[in-house]
Amino acid sequence: MLKPWEKPVKDREELRPIISTMGLQGHICWFLGLTFAILGIIAGAMNTALVLEPTHWLLLAIVVFVAGMPAWLTWAWARHLLGIEPKKEG
Repeated sequence: MLKPWEKPVKDREELRPIISTMGLQGHICWFLGLTFAILGIIAGAMNTALVLEPTHWLLLAIVVFVAGMPAWLTWAWARHLLGIEPKKEG
């Protein structure tokens, strides 16, 4: 996993891989969480267990959403730094 907090960022080109990698990780967690939440809602509406109980699907969705937060925060940090750097130069 890319860890941008381990060393300082020197130029704009170092931020581009951070943005794409963390954005991809954030999207994967978001889509998995959404899928698990939908499975939990469907299982609860059908009053049956789809491999897991409905509560377990919803708890799994919450865990995946929370696990995706560091990726989104790192993505937002990198986008912020990418956006404010030109203001310093000009």
